[in-house]
Amino acid sequence: MKNFKPLQETNPKVILISSDKNWIEGDALQQLKKTAEFEGMLLAVGLPDIHPGKGNPVGSAFITQGIFYPHLIGNDAGCAISLFNTSLKKNKLKIDKWLKNLSGLESQWDGNISELLETANIIPSVHDNSLGTIGGGNHFAELQVIENIYNQELFDSINLDKNQLMLLIHSGSRSVGEALYRSHTDTLGAKGLLTGSEEASQYLTKYNQAIKWAKLNRTLIAHRFIECLNGDYENILDICHNSITEIDFDGKKCWLHRKGAAPSDSGAVVIAGTRGTFSYIVQPIGDQKENAYSIAHGAGRKWKRNECKSRMKERYKSRDLIQTELGGHVICDDKDLLYEEAPEVYKKIEMIIDDLVEAQLIKVIASLKPVITYKKRIYDE
Repeated sequence: MKNFKPLQETNPKVILISSDKNWIEGDALQQLKKTAEFEGMLLAVGLPDIHPGKGNPVGSAFITQGIFYPHLIGNDAGCAISLFNTSLKKNKLKIDKWLKNLSGLESQWDGNISELLETANIIPSVHDNSLGTIGGGNHFAELQVIENIYNQELFDSINLDKNQLMLLIHSGSRSVGEALYRSHTDTLGAKGLLTGSEEASQYLTKYNQAIKWAKLNRTLIAHRFIECLNGDYENILDICHNSITEIDFDGKKCWLHRKGAAPSDSGAVVIAGTRGTFSYIVQPIGDQKENAYSIAHGAGRKWKRNECKSRMKERYKSRDLIQTELGGHVICDDKDLLYEEAPEVYKKIEMIIDDLVEAQLIKVIASLKPVITYKKRIYDE
């Protein structure tokens, strides 16, 4: 299969899915190889958007037997992209009004959180005041238009309408995920948990709560966003990027870890671009086994976060970054974040998509163009 490159001949199998035109950092490959040496590892896969993380690469998937590793998915279990249909019409854009009305997504929601948690079967915690907030980093809420349709049959099969605006939410479990991560790493570090152990059972119970909390968080963000625009919404897709899942692999009960990787065994997927580029809705094809049932989740960082401001300030003032080359508008009052998440600091999303197409892993359904990207409002006291 094209673009599948074995990096090591010894077991476990280490695979990189990338074309020759795609630049991959050496540090990311070293992290991939090192992680592949963990106890119980059967398969380690680097995806086209792979880049260095905190010890382990982002844009990767790992399959283990008899043991799983909580630290591999990081401090944001349940981080995902949710795609929503909205009642807002493409031919009735009210950009100036919407830019003015969109606000408050950083503050605590004033609705009945207890009722939401009970309906979702989530145990209340000290972290629930942040429910319905986006968070920092690369998280966002983005209003989008459907730009191009590449496969009408698949497009229709997931109930999309080219005349409606879409809402894409990228967020996770916030402080819930951080607390889960710390509860493991503060005592066990990078050690894994044996299948069937009491420690594994306790972790998975908390993990499942974090996954549900993160999904509810995205839904509430969507509610708050669309409420500002006097519209309605409906969830179409929810694609988790940081997860641990028990699977059957070669007739054995195994664990699939995804660290910045989209599932390719659960239907259509959104692969996010940047605030200044298209995102893509794709359909995984084939058995997906060799790539650990996972595909790229986004464009993949090209520059480290702490390098972005100094490099970008040489080319742009912060006010130059609140409107994109595609005509989209960016709501972000945090100047550092504007630089850190500029389109230029990421790889070209089209290269990531092309790599996956050439590897015969996906069909492209449609592209989405950003209209308004909401990152962060800052209010004077």
